[in-house]
Amino acid sequence: MIENELSKKIIGCAIEVHRHLGPGLLESAYQECLLYELKLAGLNVKKEKPMPIVYKEVKLDHGYRIDLLVEEKVVIEIKTVEALNDVHTAQLLTYLKLGNYKLGLLLNFHVAVLKNGIKRLIN
Repeated sequence: MIENELSKKIIGCAIEVHRHLGPGLLESAYQECLLYELKLAGLNVKKEKPMPIVYKEVKLDHGYRIDLLVEEKVVIEIKTVEALNDVHTAQLLTYLKLGNYKLGLLLNFHVAVLKNGIKRLIN
């Protein structure tokens, strides 16, 4: 499955989670529920995937973790903030570059309608 098809499935699952839970919970609650929905949809998902930094040919485990990685292709970063800002975008772009992934979804569940909390980023 290519990234665009995965993106549609992921967004559908995220909307399902938001429809049931609404805004106001912690990121970890949305992460667990989205993980459940994605697996229910038959997708391979990794939670809290370590993202090491390679500096001068040395791999450093600096504690960065991808919230969810779907089918080893799409990075999902979950937020519950008043508004997405540049640092959230930079964080996801960094994960895309470090892991050499093409597509990332920044999902902010702290909105009335989830479509207003979705940002799609391409590396």
